[in-house]
Amino acid sequence: MTRHSARETALDLLLSITENHAYSQLALNDVLSGSGLSVRDRALVTTIVYGVLQRRLTLDYFLSAFTGSDRKLDQWVRLLLQLSFYQKLYLDRIPDHAIVNEAVSIAKRRGHRGTAGLVNAVLRQFLRQGAPDLSAVLPESRRLSIQYSTPEWLLDMWEKQWGRETSLKIAEAGNRIPCTFVRVNRLKISRKALAEKLAAEGVRTSAGGLSPDCLRVEEGQPAATEAYKAGLMTIQDQSSMLVADALAPAAGMTVLDACAGPGGKTAHLAERMGNKGKIVALDLHEHRTKLIDKTAARLEISIIETRAMDARNVLKIYGEASFDRVLLDAPCSGFGVIRRKPEIKWEKTRADAERLVSIQRSLLEASAPLVKAGGWLVYSTCTINRAENDDLLNRFLSQHHDFSWEPAFFSRFPSAIQACRLSPQASMLQLMPFQFGTDGFFIGCLRKKRI
Repeated sequence: MTRHSARETALDLLLSITENHAYSQLALNDVLSGSGLSVRDRALVTTIVYGVLQRRLTLDYFLSAFTGSDRKLDQWVRLLLQLSFYQKLYLDRIPDHAIVNEAVSIAKRRGHRGTAGLVNAVLRQFLRQGAPDLSAVLPESRRLSIQYSTPEWLLDMWEKQWGRETSLKIAEAGNRIPCTFVRVNRLKISRKALAEKLAAEGVRTSAGGLSPDCLRVEEGQPAATEAYKAGLMTIQDQSSMLVADALAPAAGMTVLDACAGPGGKTAHLAERMGNKGKIVALDLHEHRTKLIDKTAARLEISIIETRAMDARNVLKIYGEASFDRVLLDAPCSGFGVIRRKPEIKWEKTRADAERLVSIQRSLLEASAPLVKAGGWLVYSTCTINRAENDDLLNRFLSQHHDFSWEPAFFSRFPSAIQACRLSPQASMLQLMPFQFGTDGFFIGCLRKKRI
């Protein structure tokens, strides 16, 4: 990509994500790593791209007040105006003249004099009048949808499952810039020593409060460090790190990771096992098993055996009661990671979430026979849809009397996690994206009874 300013780089990324249905997180990483932009400008690009994608519904509503809802705008012009509106509404310390001048300059280079004139006129009118008042928008469901930039059906689903207050907190959390966390590779280094190494490379961190293996990145780019290249750490959300605590694998165990790609949790389990024992890591797609192998090589882990196959067929290969621990990190709607992948809330539908439940149920049914007597089955997702989480596990237990809740589940987590407990009896937790700065994440742990 030709070197552009931060705002034009953001526009290019938004165009690519919108037109090519690219993943925002991957697109940002690919472009920024070779952009030549300063650390400050890379941070601005990230903020604008995530912000415009997250606040799309709100920005579209405001924009229509100044262009007319029927006016047809080229995609790049619409996005240019959206990112300009976003800077004024949601960012501090960006002068009005900088917003207008940069947008008009970009419009002149990409369009013609009429386009630049339109951009200039719309932005100056917006700066004079400010954002339209939302209080008169009816019905209330539409107003809240616009205000929180979240589809009405999704707000409705969360409200029915969690209540109005929590549903709005979830929606607002989805509009924040995501935190970056790294997981120490305890096979190679301690958390304290890793923090010191990262500090020497310009990455400032603080200790994560939920996982003993976690550092929260306060400043800097950990993926660009020598520490990362040397396999001293993995970039992973802190919520995902809790899976290793839930599964608690020990050295010498045989573990199945049934839906393992791209391998972050798989590698964490191996690190917790001291690289002793065996982990079978499955994924439906071969390119994802290759990512697991690549991760294992970087971290110098040797106990992971990968297979590209459907986990629903694994019983034919390994037989019943083959594993001490089974992890089913199931494919899900991903509503807990909306702030990392804001395109999810615009592309997923209620029907998508409902369709996934049958897949999750079949994976759970296929995984259960593989657990040894006395062994554990951990089910996890990065969603906050109860139909995919606690409803699914409660139904499973009602039909499989050879399994029960693993009673020591919550003893493996810090006391703060108690607030995420779904019921006094059940070994399940639901992290909300507004609680600890992490993704929204669900984990449940079942124990297979001894006969």
